[in-house]
Amino acid sequence: MSGGAQDYDPATLAFYEREAEVYAGRPHDGQFSRLRRFLGDLAPGAQILELGCGGGRDAAEMIRLGYRVTPTDGSPAMAAQAERRLGLPVRVMTFEALEAEAEYDAVWASASLLHARAAALPDIFARIRRALRPGGRLCAGFKGGDGEGYDSLGRYYNFPTEAALRDAFAAAGPWRSLEIEHADGAGYDGVRRDWLICLAVRP
Repeated sequence: MSGGAQDYDPATLAFYEREAEVYAGRPHDGQFSRLRRFLGDLAPGAQILELGCGGGRDAAEMIRLGYRVTPTDGSPAMAAQAERRLGLPVRVMTFEALEAEAEYDAVWASASLLHARAAALPDIFARIRRALRPGGRLCAGFKGGDGEGYDSLGRYYNFPTEAALRDAFAAAGPWRSLEIEHADGAGYDGVRRDWLICLAVRP
């Protein structure tokens, strides 16, 4: 598998380093409806890897519900924010550093893989597939578009079409199923976009 610094955007990582405290402390409505739907298909106490945990909100909710969570983030400053919230270590890790094999029942990647280089997605999906146990599930959210670019805050996005995402998943190896749901929503920059929510299951 390929990997390395070329697979992510240094300016985007630098943004989260600078803005970690503000980003982690932004208001939240306390709703975890999509996360809870995802967790509803897992066994109690399932082992979950979170890629791009940000300030640790989702990890805190999963832990509260009794799941065993391994939170990770590519930004050391953001990982430190999550550690303060969770009271446990958060691994600083880029997506391309994932080397686990059949270790997790699920991978939760909410609004994180959307920052990975578009060309790197097949490799990253392959790494996630390998890290999942048979029947393991991945949920990942992307901002839809017609190709990679930057937002008004200077953050890189892959902005994929649904077809491009399906091709990237297919290139990573066979999956038992892949569902892609469209949802309207705004991100940290306040711009509303069509979100592509992917749920993939390893054979």
